[in-house]
Amino acid sequence: MSNLNSIQGKSALVLGGSRGIGAAVARRLAAGGASVALTYVQGAAAAQAVVDDIEKAGGRAMAIQADSADEKAIEAAVTQTREAFGALDILVNNAGVLAIAPIEEFTTEDLDRTLAVNVRAAVIASRAAARIMGQGGRIIHIGSTNAERMPFAGGAVYAMSKSALQGLTQGLARDLGPKGITVNVVQPGPVDTDMNPASGPMAQGLIPMLAAGRYGHPEEVASFVAYLAGPEAGYITGASLMIDGGFAA
Repeated sequence: MSNLNSIQGKSALVLGGSRGIGAAVARRLAAGGASVALTYVQGAAAAQAVVDDIEKAGGRAMAIQADSADEKAIEAAVTQTREAFGALDILVNNAGVLAIAPIEEFTTEDLDRTLAVNVRAAVIASRAAARIMGQGGRIIHIGSTNAERMPFAGGAVYAMSKSALQGLTQGLARDLGPKGITVNVVQPGPVDTDMNPASGPMAQGLIPMLAAGRYGHPEEVASFVAYLAGPEAGYITGASLMIDGGFAA
């Protein structure tokens, strides 16, 4: 990593950082020199494994149990990060849920949970972070290519939740630009995680839609996030950025 892109000495909070893309982001930010806090709902062992990996490599990390549907838990995670590391420079809103069903069968419970975790949590976390972030702060949402393209039935509510992050990103970029804080949304395509594994039931239908002919790797998304978190990306804000193997091409 070049000195220009160094995040050495920065502090980061990754919501939903115990597995998949979130875990890869936490490890990548730590590898760049940031102190990293990550949240999890369940699976304390998986979260601690990420922390252990970072610490074994010489980094600083901690895991915080926090449900992203819980406003107080999110705000507490922001506060704990600042107290532990002295500041909050980078917020990655990665927590997300996926509920797929035809709209006639989509439950209100799934609707409320999707909006709470995929949208409301990003607003609450961004609000709390904006109050304490200084010049050069970074807010990065993890959205989905489905905000641009939903090629199969049953994904209407999920796609809506990810499209909402685009509007949030553009509005926050205007709100926070004067403070020197950038806000962007990264929109991955199919990525090989336990939510949608490359060997899973959805892969057979999705892979032919990918110009790259394969699923992405969490580390590829994490590298993109790390770039946006660094000083070289200071002129990128309000952007919806695809990393989707040509899924939406």
